[in-house]
Amino acid sequence: MTRALLSIGGNLGDRERHLRAAVAGLGDTVLVVSGVYETPPWGDPDQPSYLNAAVMVAAPDATARDWLETAWRLEAEAGRVRDPQRRFGPRTLDVDVIAVWADDGTPVVSDDVELTLPHPRAHLRAFVLRPWIDIDPFGAVPGHGSLDLLLREGPAAADTGEIEPRPDIKLEL
Repeated sequence: MTRALLSIGGNLGDRERHLRAAVAGLGDTVLVVSGVYETPPWGDPDQPSYLNAAVMVAAPDATARDWLETAWRLEAEAGRVRDPQRRFGPRTLDVDVIAVWADDGTPVVSDDVELTLPHPRAHLRAFVLRPWIDIDPFGAVPGHGSLDLLLREGPAAADTGEIEPRPDIKLEL
């Protein structure tokens, strides 16, 4: 059994519906879902704000590549269109595989061009770390340290004040 942390977010169309559909599309692999946060765009400011959440999933015999293919499937189902001119541009749904752990709890490391693990920018993104700490308060980004420390003192700390909890939106199955 592998366990994975997925970051989900979107800022086009019915943002809530896209997040709910992503969680539903993960089916019985879902262990726990974070709260939802409204966040400013990252890397490309000329776009609407995002709704973001984190989902911890697990499945017998799932590989890191399986989680990536699941992410792509969910994005396609939400009608995501990639604009090569705007790498961090707006999207209906973005599903990133942030980290994967093997059966024994060892983090999976990958330098595959399509799937770098742990996600190479997760430790820089408060919109990833803040929802993640909801569901794994003592968690850590493999190779970068504890979520708590990264949110308080790391590069993402400057962005935490711009994240707004959205307790009115629940994504649980």
